[in-house]
Amino acid sequence: MTSKRYATIDPVSIMPETDAPALLPLPPLEWLRVFEAAGRSGSFTAAAAELGLTQAAVSQRMRHLEARLGARLFLRKPRGIELTADGEAYLPHVQGALAALTRSTADLFAAPRRKLAIATPASVAELWIAPRLPALARRFPALQVVLGTIQRPGDYELLAADLEVRFGSGAWPGRRARRLFDEVLAPVAAPALLESSADWRRLPQIAVAGPRDGWREWAAAAGTAPPRPPGLRVDTFAHGLAAALAGFGVLLASLALIEPQLRNGALVRLPEPATRMDEGYWLAWREGAPGFAERDTVVAALTADG
Repeated sequence: MTSKRYATIDPVSIMPETDAPALLPLPPLEWLRVFEAAGRSGSFTAAAAELGLTQAAVSQRMRHLEARLGARLFLRKPRGIELTADGEAYLPHVQGALAALTRSTADLFAAPRRKLAIATPASVAELWIAPRLPALARRFPALQVVLGTIQRPGDYELLAADLEVRFGSGAWPGRRARRLFDEVLAPVAAPALLESSADWRRLPQIAVAGPRDGWREWAAAAGTAPPRPPGLRVDTFAHGLAAALAGFGVLLASLALIEPQLRNGALVRLPEPATRMDEGYWLAWREGAPGFAERDTVVAALTADG
């Protein structure tokens, strides 16, 4: 019998000809957290306040980090600090790594949430969040949702909620955000009211105070003449909706918030153009806040595309 022969390979021969560069030891996690806070806020003082350290301790840790990396991360100026080119390049990598570590820790080890606080305008709480609470309760039966109503921007800091409903472009310092729904505005009214007049512009109009476009902005965007001065002015959209459902007048409505009323015929759209706002309502949360395992699911449940 002929024996098989096997070629032998010298382990040394399969090693690359050039030595791989030695990996730089990772800096302590605390230094990276301080760097992220200072780089994001642009201030050692702000980073110290956020992390519960002194300004001197923040400065010391950044000197240690720069010495470890062999590169300057900040330019120290008389009135503050500024990231160097190396600092700007390093910051997003540190932020991504810290975010991934936070999410993984929460997903694997965080105890189930027992309470979730949401700071929100009253109309969004009533017309958008409340209809979605049953689905959220089925997903998290032990979760208590606390809705705190905001009247002015300063209320967000006072409530210190886990999630915030904010109106704007979606860009707020130190916060991540996801759009709740597209803000599309169109005139609507109760069917019985429209039967009382062949020209809706002769009917009373309902104006809502707040950040949304009003009748004049809608008319300009739609390329039509503005209607007459409103017969009723209210301070929340929910109040305006109640008046429209009662047959008082024509409401310039957020279509996303009145979808149930349009579907059941309580309100009908007028044959006029709808306008889409660039700004809108967003679900926001603090970038540096501790994560929790349920957040992504809660955010998805409350947003239009969730």
